[in-house]
Amino acid sequence: MERYITRDRIKLNPPITNPSKIIALGLNYASHAKESGREAPKEPVIFCKATTSIIGPEEKIVIKSGIGRVDPEVELAVIIGRKAKNVKKEDAGHYIAGYTVLNDVSARDMQSADFELRNPWFRSKSMDTFCPIGPCITLPDEISPLDELDLELKVNGEVRQKSNTKQLIFNVPELIEYISGLMTLMPGDVISTGTPEGIAPILPGDIVEATVEKIGTLTNYVRLAGE
Repeated sequence: MERYITRDRIKLNPPITNPSKIIALGLNYASHAKESGREAPKEPVIFCKATTSIIGPEEKIVIKSGIGRVDPEVELAVIIGRKAKNVKKEDAGHYIAGYTVLNDVSARDMQSADFELRNPWFRSKSMDTFCPIGPCITLPDEISPLDELDLELKVNGEVRQKSNTKQLIFNVPELIEYISGLMTLMPGDVISTGTPEGIAPILPGDIVEATVEKIGTLTNYVRLAGE
């Protein structure tokens, strides 16, 4: 007799828990650059998120009191499968272990203040719980580096973001070529490819659902620190 465990009895952990680095992209959709009041970049805008900011599906995004506006951002993330240095974009697919969904949660007021001072975005992007990732890794035999995938972000069932990765300014192979030319990428490293237009804040009590076609939906719950 076959036995099954239903999904509601399983807690999914993050598919990646301790990468050597999380590289994220800013302004990699022209529509998002426009709504941010900035020009589309001529080369990739990269920044890092702390690995300690990772949480998994159905875990809590915790907002600290007094940090101001916090925004979720749905993104396609690439998981690196083997050591990559000076990779040509034509060969980028050989270095990909798979793909997942990443929610690049951002303390927007803090980020804007740092931008004005020409400071890095690291602190506004790296607070604990500000990197939900999951719910799974889809393998390269189901997604190719140039696939056009729909993305969507809902808050309390309301669609906030809706786009397609064909709108990326710099696509996955171009990003791997660019980043591996600057630094060595290690197995398990994450490249989060950027978010489209539709940025809006979240509040304690909200339910955030980030979806990427062929991967799934990453759901998280927003709470105020101390609750």
